[in-house]
Amino acid sequence: MLLRQYEGKNVAVCCNRSENPWTLPHSGTILLGGGIAEYTGETLTLGCGGFCAMEGEEEDSDDPAALNNQGFWRKLLIFAAGALMNFLTGLVIILVLYAGVKAVNVPVIHGFADGCPLESAAGLQEGDRILSIDGERIYTFSDVSLLLGRNKTGDFDLVIRRDGQKLHLENFHMERGEYLDQSGEKFTGFGLYFGAQELTFGGRLRYCWDQAVDFVRLVRLSLQMLITGEAGFSDMSGPVGIVSTITTVGEQSESAAAAAANIAYLAALIAVNLAVMNLLPLPALDGGKIFFLVVNALSLRIIRKQIPARFENYVHLAGFVLLMGLMLVITFHDVIKLFQ
Repeated sequence: MLLRQYEGKNVAVCCNRSENPWTLPHSGTILLGGGIAEYTGETLTLGCGGFCAMEGEEEDSDDPAALNNQGFWRKLLIFAAGALMNFLTGLVIILVLYAGVKAVNVPVIHGFADGCPLESAAGLQEGDRILSIDGERIYTFSDVSLLLGRNKTGDFDLVIRRDGQKLHLENFHMERGEYLDQSGEKFTGFGLYFGAQELTFGGRLRYCWDQAVDFVRLVRLSLQMLITGEAGFSDMSGPVGIVSTITTVGEQSESAAAAAANIAYLAALIAVNLAVMNLLPLPALDGGKIFFLVVNALSLRIIRKQIPARFENYVHLAGFVLLMGLMLVITFHDVIKLFQ
């Protein structure tokens, strides 16, 4: 237990567990896991929860180690550390999931279905590797179907690699049709067959990195769809919706091992999603703090003044209230969807 001063009173900070009971003071203020509790010697009045904050984060401190006394780059690293750890968590999960995978599908054309009109000298050929579709890079094989599905015109801008050279196919027209796959089953698509590739150790690391970066791009595309109206409020999910999705993924898996792998894959996606969302320049988020950090640095260099700390705290508080309100609305909507 550590004794400190809080608003002029002795404060007992419970920081660990002990076999020996603590001797409480006759009266004073006690911090229980960050929550404030008033102790009068007879009764203990608990405060309304608590949170973890760094010294100097909300008000100035004379401690040289306090946040307000750190330089620009240290503050930037501190604010970005949470998002970085979320991203690394997602990356580690992906590495574990693909540790035993020997081969993966790749965006390399292995052949064409009978009747497919896309094969030609001026079009696609066997062995072509699709590098990008409509300006979006192909990180993994799943990007092919995702990006082809986003185009509603039927005219695509493709970048492919053929015999070591990049080729651009602009306004390349492709239409979906019914074809037979290599096992003789009917499918609706563009009539393209894709192959697989064995993974070396280096290739596995590169594939896992590309998968994590692809998750970042998925978040950006989702935000883009919300802004352009391609996706709406009903497509958003909060904690309740995420738990419901995890349950559905587990129930639809063929085995317990497959369920664990699919849920872990979803957890990696959520971790990377949190990393990106937390870096958005919005009040109350780390990205908002980084935004004010940069603005203050520029203001100090240009006009020798900074934004008042009190004003910045008000902005973050307002942003926090709005984010919590949005979370409540989304959670309420998720609960309603459970009963539909």
